Amino acid sequence: MSDSSPWWDPDVYADRRPFLMGRGRITAAMRAWFGARDFVEAEPSILQVSPGNEAHLHAFATELIGQDGARSQLYLHTSPEFAAKKLLAAGEVRLFTFARVFRNRERTALHHPEFTMLEWYRANQPYGVLIEDCAALLAVAAEAAGTRSFVFRGRTADPLAAPERLTVAEAFARYAGIDLLATVDGNQTDLAALAAAARGQGIRVADDDTWTDIFSRVLLERIEPNLGMGRATVLDEYPTCEAALARPTMRDPRVAERFELYVCGVEIANGFGELTDPAEQRRRFDSEMAEKLRVHGESYPIDEDFLAALARMPPACGIALGFDRLAMLATGAQRIEQVLWTPVAEPQ
Repeated sequence: MSDSSPWWDPDVYADRRPFLMGRGRITAAMRAWFGARDFVEAEPSILQVSPGNEAHLHAFATELIGQDGARSQLYLHTSPEFAAKKLLAAGEVRLFTFARVFRNRERTALHHPEFTMLEWYRANQPYGVLIEDCAALLAVAAEAAGTRSFVFRGRTADPLAAPERLTVAEAFARYAGIDLLATVDGNQTDLAALAAAARGQGIRVADDDTWTDIFSRVLLERIEPNLGMGRATVLDEYPTCEAALARPTMRDPRVAERFELYVCGVEIANGFGELTDPAEQRRRFDSEMAEKLRVHGESYPIDEDFLAALARMPPACGIALGFDRLAMLATGAQRIEQVLWTPVAEPQ
């Protein structure tokens, strides 16, 4: 959008409208794809007791006022995940949702305070099936948008090609020259070892960095720019400490059933083999909120109702896909606001 013209200016809107029409076609095509596979479309509520319990997420808070004037704090959810898993506990076996979600402190060409998350879940199926789903949906989006190539900032990818599959450990070795798993022992991490390895590869390390800080910096600076070039990349098997809602793999407990999908260097989806152990989930949430309190001076409550449902939830896999980002890539837009019907107002 122009710095001086609002999004509703007719000339600005005329430039955006083709992207919005493409978005609409992609939405319809994806609904049809899920419907053909016996998925139920759910509409989880946005107001939640907890917005999510990952240290890096920042929520919008609001207040519920009862008829008697009693006040309680609620949050706009950062993901529909907690509600969707309660529906799995209730008996749904295949569900999807185009959910409006809200994240504070996020506004860039690829981030927006309010955006659409396409999430879907499969009960009693291995999480590898989600990778097959992603490959199919990239093709669905391309066909709906009338393109055979996704493009972003000069990078291209073929949405019809089979995705590359790469473990996080393989990516650290290939693109950063770091033996990542040598710094991981179960749930424990070796900060000194990762710091030394990163410094040895010319990566900046601050004195107060945590293991996660260094991990994230290497991922951002050395690895992500190389992913999803020519075809999509599935970055698989994240360290367990970087997968708060995923179960460990059977092969190696140091890594979890978590993958991210990249296209043209852009992360567009995050998939999990879902953790269903409420005691372990509580431990991870407590750890995440302790870190959030340390870094940001705030934390969010834990949804006890979610933990109770988790004990009843069947084995499942689930994934969150940034729908606006996918619409950008498929339509050729270069900023997320180009594919949003009514962007959130910016401070004057």
